[in-house]
Amino acid sequence: MTAPFNALLLLLLTISSHAFPPLKSSNAAPTTRLSMSSSSTSQQQSSVAIVGMGVLGTSLARQLLESKEYTRITGITKSTARHDAIRNALCLHDIYDGRLSLKTMEEASASEEQFRDVVFCAPPSGFEDYPSAVASASKLRSSTLGGSFVFTSSGGVYPDSLDGEIVDESTPLEESDPRKARGIGAEKACLREGGCALRLAGLYTLERGAHNYWLEKTDGIVKGREDGIINLLHYDDAAASCLAALRVGPQVNANKIFLISDGHPTTRRGICESALKSARYRGCGMPKFEGAEGEKRGKIYDGSWSDKTLGWRARFASFDAFMESMA
Repeated sequence: MTAPFNALLLLLLTISSHAFPPLKSSNAAPTTRLSMSSSSTSQQQSSVAIVGMGVLGTSLARQLLESKEYTRITGITKSTARHDAIRNALCLHDIYDGRLSLKTMEEASASEEQFRDVVFCAPPSGFEDYPSAVASASKLRSSTLGGSFVFTSSGGVYPDSLDGEIVDESTPLEESDPRKARGIGAEKACLREGGCALRLAGLYTLERGAHNYWLEKTDGIVKGREDGIINLLHYDDAAASCLAALRVGPQVNANKIFLISDGHPTTRRGICESALKSARYRGCGMPKFEGAEGEKRGKIYDGSWSDKTLGWRARFASFDAFMESMA
């Protein structure tokens, strides 16, 4: 193996038990493979690897398959445990002509495959050293094909001391909080490799997000002031922003930070009011909000520069509009 791939494999061996499990031996189950041979130059020039095939990675894979721009798409996962579920989620039969293959990180590292584009969308909870994981994953990108490395970061890197102020891509950050420092460090690792970081707002689907937890999984009490500001983004729109970053290419996205949201911030109470408009949550009660003394309202995202630069806009204009469509 080359040094970068050895480094990536070594990193995976240090991951905690609640994240990527111990790597399997060479007798592990074979790769779930739907793709044809990837040896051709044309396939290399339209290849992409998605590191992390959760809700976001799976949505991105679906959009890449539908776009027909990529002939070789490789989803990289912790293990083979979810490969069948991913295939079912993507409704994969013969419709996509075998353009997608699923591999574990161990298999991807061992194969020494390289890709024109790489998107890293695995969450930090899966790694003891998140910045190193991001840097190592960037080595999957070919240095000769002129592709992009896209890292999905979070707006959680912004300071908690804000009280209704507007933030954008250039807002100063504070690294005193270890959790924020972890995300900021991962962004820096991405930029050092010539990649771009997309700071995503709070992600949701009908079944996933703060609204689901507050309305279905609490005792009716939500910690935080009811007028606390929340910026949101549908998972499919987040995936579409990754695709937009790939399409503009490194000549536009390299070494840049982008801020991605639907552009319609709401509040904790507003989230619940909107969710109650949907058939799924209509029977739920409004929770009680308990804000701490001196708690700040939070920040408002201004991602207008990012939207324009990437040529992207949210399909779901707001959380409220999405929930109304689910009525």
